[in-house]
Amino acid sequence: MNILLARGWSPYDILTQALVEGMRIVGVDFRDGILFVPEVLMAANAMKAGMGILKPLLAETGAPKVGKMVIGTVKGDIHDIGKNLVCMMMEGAGFEVVDLGINTSVETFLDALEAHRPDILGMSALLTTTMPYMKTVIETMKAKGLRSDYLVFVGGAPVNEQFAEAIGADAYCRDAAVTVETAKRMLHQRKAA
Repeated sequence: MNILLARGWSPYDILTQALVEGMRIVGVDFRDGILFVPEVLMAANAMKAGMGILKPLLAETGAPKVGKMVIGTVKGDIHDIGKNLVCMMMEGAGFEVVDLGINTSVETFLDALEAHRPDILGMSALLTTTMPYMKTVIETMKAKGLRSDYLVFVGGAPVNEQFAEAIGADAYCRDAAVTVETAKRMLHQRKAA
């Protein structure tokens, strides 16, 4: 990071050409079974360290943000490795990410939507017993007339395409790389419309 800065690279170029491109390759290799979770976590931690250096510099130069996401593991669930990977990969792809952590209640999700006005709401669950809470959040959004304002992404080991459709989510994201691809594609479609 510091070497590239010393060579005169702009913070934005370092972000897009070094960090994001590196994580894109990690994402592809993870998807294709070449890399596994430990390697992805190592890459994500390196990315996080790089972002620590770049964040203040990017703020100064006003680098364009791709979009904003609020994300959390739903109430009753304390698993967050997958969610944390999504956060890091999304940040690496130029998104602003607000991580609500684990055991997130519907009230916390709604407060965050109001406070941060993101493009995307992401929910994660690793337990089959906590999956239905995703529907609770979506139904509450509908009841308050907020559902159409946000893209809703769901993910986690027991979640699948059929479940996402059944609860009224916009997308099921299998892993962090897919989340980034889906977010970029759907936001592009939204802006085009």
